[in-house]
Amino acid sequence: MLVGFILATVMPPMVLAWVGGWLMRHLAPRLGWLDRPAGRKIHTTPMPTSGGLAVWAAVVAVFAVGQAGLGWLKATGQLHNPAPTILGLPVPGFAVPHLAGLWLQSGKLWTLLGAGTVLMILGWLDDRRPLDWRLRLAVELLVAAVLVGLGWRLSLFIENPWITGAASVLWIVGLVNAFNMLDNMDGLSAGVAAIAAGMLAAVLLMVPNPQSQEPQFFVAGFLLVLVGALVGFLWHNRPPARLFLGDAGSYLVGFWIAMATLSATFVVLENGEPKRHAILAPLCVLAVPIYDMITVIAIRLRAGRSPFEGDRSHLSHRLVELGMSRAQAVGVIYLLTATCGLGALLLHQVDMTGAVVLFGMVVCVLVVIGILESAARRGRSEGT
Repeated sequence: MLVGFILATVMPPMVLAWVGGWLMRHLAPRLGWLDRPAGRKIHTTPMPTSGGLAVWAAVVAVFAVGQAGLGWLKATGQLHNPAPTILGLPVPGFAVPHLAGLWLQSGKLWTLLGAGTVLMILGWLDDRRPLDWRLRLAVELLVAAVLVGLGWRLSLFIENPWITGAASVLWIVGLVNAFNMLDNMDGLSAGVAAIAAGMLAAVLLMVPNPQSQEPQFFVAGFLLVLVGALVGFLWHNRPPARLFLGDAGSYLVGFWIAMATLSATFVVLENGEPKRHAILAPLCVLAVPIYDMITVIAIRLRAGRSPFEGDRSHLSHRLVELGMSRAQAVGVIYLLTATCGLGALLLHQVDMTGAVVLFGMVVCVLVVIGILESAARRGRSEGT
């Protein structure tokens, strides 16, 4: 059942994103949707951009087909049928017990897809002609605030809704910008997003919903559809890239991953008591994008520049300065993401002491990287 569920959620968007990426590679130059080399950019030839449109279209198309199938079952009175069919074709067995629940959750799904579309359009416009950072941030804050107002928010075991609401808005906007900042080398942002979404999905398939005691198929399925779309797109974005994700895609994946973490439950019950430390799972999985964003902002502020002013101070650039090739730097960041994310798979299984050890390991990994970077910068300054 689990293998069938994973294949059914990953394969269709992967194929669609691969086809969509191929179309974008051929259409973008004709439409003038090109990222031209200039200033801090490291590519040397005009590159088709807005590959995020292919990711968006693949995800939306998969859910649109699924929604149409649910509509058919609703219209024919088969939502509660033990052996439903769509146009004579049987519904996969793993999906049958969840059809009624999928129908009830479809409104929330399309709210997330619609909000993601707003941010995708914002990014697409920014790809065409750079927008003022204040306008971009205002739209991001507005979208995040609306969704938090509709009920999506972090579970922090804090009763004050103003604190949890503000933290949730900050989490959403932070991840949108973290993945946007990470999109600075071939395959980097999309690859890290695919690893992170895949690990979060694995956690949700392992952590049961406290009410139903079943794996969290709804949110995990959403994340796996995103993984499939990102993997299909990465065929075109792998080094040397032939298509860029663009702001349209980086805004989109950061937002959808953030919203998936707000839609899921990471806490499990043990003897009737919640393991509260399990809420740190998303922080482990997303530690590397967050680390990159925080350090980049700190470097820019220390230099007296705007945190929204682009430069080559990202983690990937700093690894290249250590002597790595760009492909090696991307590979190291993939491994760092996977290493930090592995702790999330165990958080719900350990006690508080174990959680401190796991989270400490994540912190140590990032501190080691920081020390290596600092030593390399000091060595270069002493040698000049």
